[in-house]
Amino acid sequence: MTAFGRREQITNMEKRPFIATYIQASRPFGVLYIGMTANLYARAQQHREGVVDGFSRKHGCSILVWYQQFWTVPDAIRREKALKRWNRPWKMQLIEQRNPDWRDLHPFLVGQAPDPRLPVAGDQEGSVEAFLKWLRDGGEDGEA
Repeated sequence: MTAFGRREQITNMEKRPFIATYIQASRPFGVLYIGMTANLYARAQQHREGVVDGFSRKHGCSILVWYQQFWTVPDAIRREKALKRWNRPWKMQLIEQRNPDWRDLHPFLVGQAPDPRLPVAGDQEGSVEAFLKWLRDGGEDGEA
């Protein structure tokens, strides 16, 4: 891919909303940061580059290890708040269900690598495929 093509890809991703709750880690089994964003593409890149002061930068939480996409910001905020109340073993189990090797999901998110996550039987809601289908179907409000 040319440098221009790469720039075009990033620009397109920054324009598309990707509302999500996510978990960043400093390393496998390391410090965890839970957040939510209306643009996971941009936010995950900010964490990788350490450009925003705060907890994740201080503790080196630059590896995107888990995320869940939502259609609305209030739903993502509710999930973020719920996850922050969970104890650490539950959070670790959540990550390891789909990402047992704690691989960085950012390259997959931006289209540079295949999805390293394990499939979950019957878990189609919130997947990239479900989102793309929703867009193809016209992006109507309601069921995805």
